[in-house]
Amino acid sequence: MSGRARLTLFALLATLLTSGALLPLVHPATWIFQAAALAAVQSGVGAAARRVPLARPLTVAAQLLVSLLLLMLLFAGRGASTGSGPLAYLVTDFGGLYGQGVRDVGEFAMPAPLTDGIRLLLITGVLVIGLFVDMLAVTVRAAAAAGLPLLALYSVAAGLSGGGGASWLWFVLAGCGYLLMLLAESRDRLAQWGRVFGGAAPGGRPSQTGLGAGNRPLAPVRTGRRIGAVALGLALAVPAALPALSSGLLDARGGGGGGGVGTGVGQAVNPLVALQDSLNTQDNREVLKYRTDGKQLSDQYLRILSLDQFDGVKWESSARPLSDLPSQLPNPPGLARDLLAGSAEIRTSISASGTYAQRYLPMPYPATAVDVRGRWRFEPVGRTLVGEQLGKDKYQNAQGAQYTVRSVELRPTAEQLAAAPPAAPEVLGENTRLPDNLPSVVSETARKVTQGARGDYAKAVKLQDYFAVNGGFTYDTKVASGSGSQAISKFLVDKRGFCIHFSFSMATMARSLGIPARVAVGFAPGTKQGDGSVVVTMRDAHAWPELYFEGVGWTRFEPTPQRGTAPAYTRPETPVSQPSASAALPSASASAPTPAPSQSEDCTPKQKQLGDCGNAAASAGAGGGGGGVPVGAVLAWSALAVLLLAVPLVPLLWRGRVRGRRLRSGDPLEAWRELGDAAWDVGIAPDEALSPRAAAARIVAGGRLEADAAEAVRRVAGAVERELYARPDAVAPAGAGPASDVLAVRRALLAALSRPARLRALLAPRSAARVVWATSARWSTLTQRATTLTQRLRPRRT
Repeated sequence: MSGRARLTLFALLATLLTSGALLPLVHPATWIFQAAALAAVQSGVGAAARRVPLARPLTVAAQLLVSLLLLMLLFAGRGASTGSGPLAYLVTDFGGLYGQGVRDVGEFAMPAPLTDGIRLLLITGVLVIGLFVDMLAVTVRAAAAAGLPLLALYSVAAGLSGGGGASWLWFVLAGCGYLLMLLAESRDRLAQWGRVFGGAAPGGRPSQTGLGAGNRPLAPVRTGRRIGAVALGLALAVPAALPALSSGLLDARGGGGGGGVGTGVGQAVNPLVALQDSLNTQDNREVLKYRTDGKQLSDQYLRILSLDQFDGVKWESSARPLSDLPSQLPNPPGLARDLLAGSAEIRTSISASGTYAQRYLPMPYPATAVDVRGRWRFEPVGRTLVGEQLGKDKYQNAQGAQYTVRSVELRPTAEQLAAAPPAAPEVLGENTRLPDNLPSVVSETARKVTQGARGDYAKAVKLQDYFAVNGGFTYDTKVASGSGSQAISKFLVDKRGFCIHFSFSMATMARSLGIPARVAVGFAPGTKQGDGSVVVTMRDAHAWPELYFEGVGWTRFEPTPQRGTAPAYTRPETPVSQPSASAALPSASASAPTPAPSQSEDCTPKQKQLGDCGNAAASAGAGGGGGGVPVGAVLAWSALAVLLLAVPLVPLLWRGRVRGRRLRSGDPLEAWRELGDAAWDVGIAPDEALSPRAAAARIVAGGRLEADAAEAVRRVAGAVERELYARPDAVAPAGAGPASDVLAVRRALLAALSRPARLRALLAPRSAARVVWATSARWSTLTQRATTLTQRLRPRRT
């Protein structure tokens, strides 16, 4: 294989290894095989064009054209056709599929489902990066610069995925791919010189491959491998050892996560994304604060918007026209006048945090009037307020907003819901639609759970209780997110998930029974403070199903255990007493799976979900957990602090140990080595070609030594000359001895330095490089002995 062909192969390998960082972003990861096949064809076209040879721009153009044709062939018919002919396909159909992919990326948390749009974006990204890498490394012959597109690909993948437990693996693979490409490029360059610098093949012939006897790499190749291994090791070890670097590429927290939860100005909950990152966030900062005159805090859900379309892959909000924000909002759809007239109007004053940059305005439902500054638009069907576009990529948002919402405190009874007439045909047709590929387990489970129930209301209550009370489900925010049909069927089998799984599953099952349903996204009521205000944090992010009943309208249900409180109208057999308005909601901060429902006789599982246990359950567990700081943690952190403090002192301690051993030996040659290293530590590099007398003169001049110190240097040099050249019976002149002279010279050399230079010489002595040299020499000796032993044990051919 020629050098250029080898470099082409390794450039492709580097691209594919770096593309592995994209695998955690979507599920399933089958797209990587298509990307690898197309990238291989793209590299092959480049290799063929360079062999012709074509001009560099023509080579890149040929690769680009073939890649575009392959993408068109692979994704033909995937987009909605809006025209005819190749131009219409490229401009509208193909472009529309890219646009759909961009929207899907913004809507899903990671891992996202592998929609056609996302698959097109991923494969296109790999091909574009592969084209740049191939162009720089092979066509232009600048392999080092090819690391820039590889770094861009890895950085985007690491930023989107938010890191993770295996993020170091993708970094190692990407680094190995880049180093292999550099090695292939350097080997090709060395082969073109005619003789590999630093070694030759047996017999004196120059090696064209960089390999010597037994296919062992020669000096440049061995050195390159060592440098690469050390660089990768440092890149992995340094961020782990230094807390200041914990926010780098290998940090498990990444850049905020796919849920839109960041630590900067743009903190928000993406309403179209699973709320897993919000529930698991370590930075549980306040996003909203409000005061209300409502009687029941447990009913004060702050709604952002509703998701009313389900295509089997995702739930999303319908695209509907927006209108100007009226002073008085229209009546909620489906709400009877007598129920509206008998309901109390409540007033809620909300203050959004300066770090909450959500484009949708959180409000109680149903709102009747909103007093807010800024440019907001009203969507009447979902009854949401959406920030207007203010410029390119700039929208009105809730950041720092202070607004007042008037809403209706609806209190329908179970009898009213049970007696609700059928919904209007347009409501039924739009809000009971399900995809054709919905797994049968969803509708079968819905029919089984609601067996014997009469009417939509009774079925809805049975569905809620199935998830929240008696179905054996466990609330767990660590379960992989997902909103598609397969995720719902998996959730019904595993019975473990968080609010997205519960709300999406109940809404889908309700639709399968003919009940109009959608999913609302927003915040649970929050926690009441001592001053009467209520604080809402990122961990209060929540999703819940809304079912439609004629005469009542869209009605909230709560199927998620450990989150919120089931509405009073879903509890016809519960006591009349209601939870206190000051009672705090169950904490949503627990990231570990919640235990199974308690079997306590004082509070049944049904009562716990309905909020009828009062504070008994909370007080029962309040005494758990010991106070104080764990002794093990204190010892571990103390040991780590001592270790971190001791690391900078290692070179200083090593030099002191070596100095003492040399000077105690009484050997003039050892004293001379110590004198040379002492001079090297202060910046006078050793020169092995000089005689002892010339080296002594160089130390005196470089160290600007005075008479006494200069004479001590000369005495040590004289002792070395006598040791090397004098007769064995020669008598040494009287004096203090080489050890004392070396210490005196060292003090004089350090005294001539400035304070920073003196600290540099003590804490980071240059002569510590001898440790690296000695280690490398020992390693080379060991590998050489192992190779020799292997060759001796290998059977000889006769």
